[in-house]
Amino acid sequence: MEMTNDRVQLFEDQPIRTAWIEDEEEWYFSIVDVVGVLSESKDPTSYWRKLKQRLKEEGNETVTNCHALKMTAQDGKKRLTDVANTEQLLRLIQSIPSKKAEPFKLWLAQVGRERIEEVIDPELTIERALETYAKKGYSREWINQRLQAIQVRKELTDEWDKRCVKKGVEYAILTDEITKAWSGMTTRQYKNHKGLKKENLRDNMSTLELVLNMLAEATTTEISKQKQPESFEENRMVAIEGGEAAGEARMAVEKRTGKPVITNKNAAQLQDLVTGLIETINDKSDDQEGE
Repeated sequence: MEMTNDRVQLFEDQPIRTAWIEDEEEWYFSIVDVVGVLSESKDPTSYWRKLKQRLKEEGNETVTNCHALKMTAQDGKKRLTDVANTEQLLRLIQSIPSKKAEPFKLWLAQVGRERIEEVIDPELTIERALETYAKKGYSREWINQRLQAIQVRKELTDEWDKRCVKKGVEYAILTDEITKAWSGMTTRQYKNHKGLKKENLRDNMSTLELVLNMLAEATTTEISKQKQPESFEENRMVAIEGGEAAGEARMAVEKRTGKPVITNKNAAQLQDLVTGLIETINDKSDDQEGE
């Protein structure tokens, strides 16, 4: 396991050591640092040791599954430190009796309630997704395109299910083949190009990138329906073929526009770009009205 990032992030103005594990695509957090902030203990190491022992006695699997990473201590030296991923950390926070931990516990209860509601009424999932994208500043046009992309992806995975492609690793391999065939990069390379870690790649694509990715996946679905691949290798070849069709479209667009389709901008930067364009247009309109 390779730790590609060892840095300090702020949590209510308190330092929390974090690490990004590239091959897991997972953030890990120093448990002692988080415990120190939430419990306000003068000796967070001792507090965590006692909490850890109590949770073990209760049969808490989260503690059992936690492991250690070398992180930079205050003296600048790297030492093994107990760490937790996001899911493990949220579980541990529930075991800390503290006023500072209470907002997290209330939020977890709310999220749990919403998830149950979505199971009962799946339409709520779509409504909440729309609300979330809108709050993040995405345009209505982009949101509509993103929802269409979700549908296209669902049709592809349904087709893969029919062809006995296994969820997880095999899905990821075929997705990589499609992405590489149209963009020239694997999914991970594409995310690195945009400076992304855990974020969803599609949520950080421009409209044109999103459309071409949809074209690649939709074409793969249609080719699969026609050829009806039976083995994983045959499915892989279909994925490459579908991606290549979108790759040809990308090159055609780039030839006509003289600009690369693939951008290293992520969602925040793309939104700043759109905002800047809107402000420029408004400024020109104001100038014309002044004339």
